[in-house]
Amino acid sequence: MMRTMSPHARTRRFVLATFGSLGDLHPYIAVGRALQDRGHQAVIATSSDYAGAVQAAGLAFAAVRPGLQQLGDQARVAGRLFHPLWGPQRLIREVVMPHLRDAHADMTAAARGADLLVSHPLTFTVPLVARQQQLPWVSTVLAPLSFLSRSDPPQLAGVNVLRAAHRLGPAASQVVHQLARTVTRRWEAPLHAYRRELGFAATREVLMMEGQFSPHGTLALFDAALATPQADWPLQTQVCGMPLFDGAPASPELLADLQQFLGAGDPPLVFALGSSAVWIAGRYWQHAIDAAQALGRRAILLTGSTALGALPDGVRAYAYLPYSAVFPHAAAVIHQAGIGTLSQALRAGRPQLITPVAFDQPDNAARAAALGVARVLPFRKVSARRMQHALAAVLENPQHATAACTVAAHCRAVDGAGVAADALIRALSPARFPPASG
Repeated sequence: MMRTMSPHARTRRFVLATFGSLGDLHPYIAVGRALQDRGHQAVIATSSDYAGAVQAAGLAFAAVRPGLQQLGDQARVAGRLFHPLWGPQRLIREVVMPHLRDAHADMTAAARGADLLVSHPLTFTVPLVARQQQLPWVSTVLAPLSFLSRSDPPQLAGVNVLRAAHRLGPAASQVVHQLARTVTRRWEAPLHAYRRELGFAATREVLMMEGQFSPHGTLALFDAALATPQADWPLQTQVCGMPLFDGAPASPELLADLQQFLGAGDPPLVFALGSSAVWIAGRYWQHAIDAAQALGRRAILLTGSTALGALPDGVRAYAYLPYSAVFPHAAAVIHQAGIGTLSQALRAGRPQLITPVAFDQPDNAARAAALGVARVLPFRKVSARRMQHALAAVLENPQHATAACTVAAHCRAVDGAGVAADALIRALSPARFPPASG
């Protein structure tokens, strides 16, 4: 029977499952810390590679396979997964589905003693474990793309059939969405087979679409500025705002070097590619350097593990900096529109040039552009000349800076982690989330 004890009766144990890059990890750490601040226990259940980061943030950790190191060379894996057309299929078929049995065993262990489970769009075994252990669970999404709304169709990489069908009318939209359901159902065939093996009844649901959403509620962990709730979103959806966790603090020496550079001239252009797209950067950083120099601008490059060698005067490269320490000081922020990177850029209040690669990034970029804060140059079209012209347009149009300041004020006013934590605590009481308005 479902547990419905008062949320204040005792300390509760929340298990937050996630899988992916740092952009998939950091929001759950932020929510976990907010739960802990409210007197509860939070466990992050994810790849073993993140154990140190989770524990350094003061949270309990549970390893759930696959570990990222299990998948092979990171640059090779990133190259396959960031293909604009085949990347999503490869992610599901080559990365997620082969590890269902291991993930289920690990989630089963992590969930023991839990009061509530929290799922991520790629943690397909959470609903299975919740049902087996008779636990309530809440689903989450990190970006509007996950809703695959017909009334607000996402921008996809490559040929955008969803938006094209939407423009053609309901009949075309129905055909395209049915085709998408058929294709997705094939990708997730191993999950349906595993469910049958466990004794679950067959379902006509597409588990990666409507099947990912919990009847106990869904938390949209992104900023409200990016999407308006739609009539075809799950009924019990709450838009929380992005829960922010900025990663490990930079060393005092690194911050001192940053401050020295910032103080030595005009605000720089700041280039970033998140924690995953850096593996496929190729000549991106050289294009960035050339564009900045052509514009007579200083630049900061956040390059991850890429070593660039000697740099021109006025250009500084760092393997890592907390985005909150550098984005607000930028003349403009140039990034890939991973949802975590975009959320930090929105709060910085600086105009943006977005170079999306794949997955949710093209849609996130289109939504930022619609807010007036950014222009978009797809990653595979980046050259020094194109980047130079796009940046000139961003820097010379004061409307981008004005819009960026307005959006930043709205985003900063919301404590996404706190809102999400309160919603999870409330999920353990009879009063559920209010339904999203259409």
